Amino acid sequence: MNIEFIEAIHDIEKEKGVSSDILFEAIEQALLSAYKKNFGSSQNARVHIDRTSGEFIVFSRKEVVEEVTDENAQLSLKAAQKINPIYQIGDIVEFEVTPRNFGRIAAQTAKQVVVQRIREAERGIIYEEYLNKENDIVTGKIQRIETGNIFIDLGKTEAILAPSEQIPSENYVQNERIKAYVLEVKNTPKGPQILLSRTHPGLLKRLFELEVPEIHDGIVEIKSIAREAGSRSKISVHSNDENVDPVGACVGPKGMRVQAIVNELNGEKIDIVRFSNDPMKYVANSLSPAKVVKVEVNEMDKVAKVVVPDYQLSLAIGKEGQNARLAAKLTSWKIDIKSQGLAPKDEEIVAEYLDDDLFNSNS
Repeated sequence: MNIEFIEAIHDIEKEKGVSSDILFEAIEQALLSAYKKNFGSSQNARVHIDRTSGEFIVFSRKEVVEEVTDENAQLSLKAAQKINPIYQIGDIVEFEVTPRNFGRIAAQTAKQVVVQRIREAERGIIYEEYLNKENDIVTGKIQRIETGNIFIDLGKTEAILAPSEQIPSENYVQNERIKAYVLEVKNTPKGPQILLSRTHPGLLKRLFELEVPEIHDGIVEIKSIAREAGSRSKISVHSNDENVDPVGACVGPKGMRVQAIVNELNGEKIDIVRFSNDPMKYVANSLSPAKVVKVEVNEMDKVAKVVVPDYQLSLAIGKEGQNARLAAKLTSWKIDIKSQGLAPKDEEIVAEYLDDDLFNSNS
């Protein structure tokens, strides 16, 4: 041990963020174990590293007692007071017992401890960093694909996109850059494990927050998202400023904002609908792009009966029921759709519930 070693420890503290005190204490403990292992010592010992010179010293520690029963751990009061008259029963007396040939073992041990502690510290830093990114978006490069799992290089570490979190219609290519949602961060013995998703509704929410300043600033609020990843999504939005159209803000000039998100999701269709506290309006809006003639609601059972023009029935239901299914997820209402020709005649005027400009959608 020498001054260069001390300087190296302090350099590590600056560069890696590992406290020098933690390193010194860890090295001292490791040196103590090495001392006992290599020199067969059963005595109570302590290793000290001088924080200035780098010199290390091994001490044998003995407790001052009236009558000695263990010579390796105890010292009589009479013998202790010959060393220094101030010693009393219960005090600890230390004797230097540093072996002459302990230097090489000490250097090897110190190196191993430092390397291990740096690795642990770096893992801890990465874990904390990505733990703070849970439920957020990260960008990385596809590194490799093994047994269906896609390993994504995030720069400082690697993340996993499991088969269940991949969009079936997407083709993942090595070295391709990709955005993904941080689903979970686990702290494992081998380091942090970061699990990503491309199918989670949170990915869509974060993409809108990135693309739409009004959402980022809190002027426009995302109320609900229903998503069938890779195929179609619905998102309901509300404006906290009556002068800002929430749907228009999300669509953007010439549809540029929503189109950027559609491109990121490789063509996934996105319907943007206006949220309303009136369940009749909200259910009607949720069936966009279909036009709704009438809505009746049973608030106790959260069931909505919807009437649409005959020519709009297939559009309202959607391919394999997808549009109606997503609308139900979006609103948390059970929706029963009938065509106008099959619905009971009713003279009730429903124009007050419906507004054509609410049915903006982009796909």
